[in-house]
Amino acid sequence: MQIAEGVQLVTFGILSLLMLGTALGVVLFANIVYSAFLLGGVFISMAGIYILLNADFVSAAQILVYVGAVNVLILFAIMLVNKREDFTPLKNSWLKQGSTALVCAGLFALLSTVSIVTPWEISTITPLASSVVPLAKHFFTDFLLPFELASILLLMSMVGAIILARRDFMPDNISGETSTQDSLTLPERPRELAGK
Repeated sequence: MQIAEGVQLVTFGILSLLMLGTALGVVLFANIVYSAFLLGGVFISMAGIYILLNADFVSAAQILVYVGAVNVLILFAIMLVNKREDFTPLKNSWLKQGSTALVCAGLFALLSTVSIVTPWEISTITPLASSVVPLAKHFFTDFLLPFELASILLLMSMVGAIILARRDFMPDNISGETSTQDSLTLPERPRELAGK
């Protein structure tokens, strides 16, 4: 039993270091695409910690929903907008950075104090059987309609985001007669020259 506990401790240490490293990369990288990819690493390492806690359904939902849907949607939104903007330095930016660092240090101290003061007890109770089958039965019988409504809502928001992102390429005033075929198509995004 000691070997299993040692393996769990080492795995937890590796996953927590991976999560902290990728979370720092999300915040510190200037390239937003790299930050979005590292956010996927944060979500995957969280799913690994859920597996260590015997929460198999939460781990699978973490990978499917956050890595497979939310992170991919963030990447699509970043690559669809594709706006290059140079950041200009702000006046008194040291004040904002200092206040942010102070708030982060306070939150870190608070969470550290709570984690040290809390009496963590290691349970020797054998874990329950997998909860995936009962959850799936409820999900596809009792909660099927909310699931379908949520998927339609997500689809509508994605189509709206695409239309808003492409809006700057549509002409403001349409003069003359236009055919219905031309009015239903969006103009293509101008591509950069290959020679540059």
